Amino acid sequence: MSDRLKGKRAFITAASAGIGRASALAFAREGAEVIATDINEDGLQALAAAGITTTARLDVRDSAAVKAFAAKTGTIDILLNAAGFVHNGTVLECSDDDWDFSFDLNVKSMHRTISAFVPGMLAAGKGSIINIASAAGVYKAAPNRYVYSATKAAVAALTRAVAIDFITKGLRCNCICPGTIETPSMLDRAAALGAGGRDMFVSRQPMGRLGTADEIASLAVYLASDESAFTTGVAHIIDGGWTL
Repeated sequence: MSDRLKGKRAFITAASAGIGRASALAFAREGAEVIATDINEDGLQALAAAGITTTARLDVRDSAAVKAFAAKTGTIDILLNAAGFVHNGTVLECSDDDWDFSFDLNVKSMHRTISAFVPGMLAAGKGSIINIASAAGVYKAAPNRYVYSATKAAVAALTRAVAIDFITKGLRCNCICPGTIETPSMLDRAAALGAGGRDMFVSRQPMGRLGTADEIASLAVYLASDESAFTTGVAHIIDGGWTL
């Protein structure tokens, strides 16, 4: 531990698994006080057992619950928005309900948390917001990712909008655009494809392997730390060369 985040308070959504979990643990190792939230209570219990002192169930699709939780939590230094869902299919497989759900969870949840926590950051004159986007939709088209890509492009635009609006107020906002990362949800999608599903995902990665959640978390630590104080409004790609 090098205490890169010592003295900082970090709030994380979708912290029970994947990138959110890896980031919660990485932030804690670097000295941050981590407030880990999710709807997966079993995952939260596992985080608590791993040493995260503050865990709580929170549905980021519930505006009133997010506002109340932010009011109870108080001022934070770091906001990591990791909640998201990968819808599979083209426009032909995307119903209105699919569209609304994806935008509500992947984009509006970030609006909810940002609007709830930004006032405290502005009062403190500092803060780093990190949104999990994707290489898909921001840097590259991916097949069967119609609404998912649309939501992630929106996340990148939302990130820039927040960054420019508060650029003189000590508040920074960046997003991370991963390629294919080996997480529980990704492995579930691979399994749904049947035998060879995981190999298919690996085959499209120029490095010949999937990324890890810990690799994404390392970038999140940098963006959360004062080392990135001159960085805002950027969509940081970390994809193993997938978009080359």
